[in-house]
Amino acid sequence: MKIKWFGQSCFMITSQNGTKVLTDPFHNMLGYKLPEIEANIVSTSHDHGDHNNMEAVKGKFMHINESGVFSKDGIEIKGVQTFHDKASGAKRGKNTIYNFKIDGLNVCHCGDLGHTLDANPLKEIGNVDILMLPVGGRATIDAIDAVHVMKQLKPTVVIPMHYRTKAFGIFGFLFAKVDKFIEASGLKVKELEVLELNQENIKNYSGIVVLKYN
Repeated sequence: MKIKWFGQSCFMITSQNGTKVLTDPFHNMLGYKLPEIEANIVSTSHDHGDHNNMEAVKGKFMHINESGVFSKDGIEIKGVQTFHDKASGAKRGKNTIYNFKIDGLNVCHCGDLGHTLDANPLKEIGNVDILMLPVGGRATIDAIDAVHVMKQLKPTVVIPMHYRTKAFGIFGFLFAKVDKFIEASGLKVKELEVLELNQENIKNYSGIVVLKYN
């Protein structure tokens, strides 16, 4: 599979057979701009403007925005309900974590997770090979909690998301940089434009992969 990051929590995951999975497409905001894009499956973790711009997605696609079990084009998807805060959703509402089975690997997208995980969601999420994890704090878990969640889910590869980049400009104060998470994790880091993974090479990318956005 190929994994490309567009900023915030928006990734395009393209399977070996060409099926395209798009996560959390955003409205143009915070300095990021999302081009018109086609996908076969689109997931939205929650209904906030930097995660739910369905108008940006062209073509016929399956939209998943809730917990449950789904399947399309050979890709199995499990949505697990969590919360956008540490108050069971009282402040920012619910959040859905998605675990996608693609090319024999489990890709877990945490959306705007706002808390560490207890036994029930951990069991529902199941095995994770590639973890897309918010690390910027303020509206999501911060670097320390992100490391805790990473240790709970035990992925081979961690891709941080939802943190401050140069695109934010004057809004940079909103989130922490990825550096705090990297330092707290103690893991080795690779920086790539696009991540290409399969069952044979995934261990070569063990640790943190920071994806450049464009």
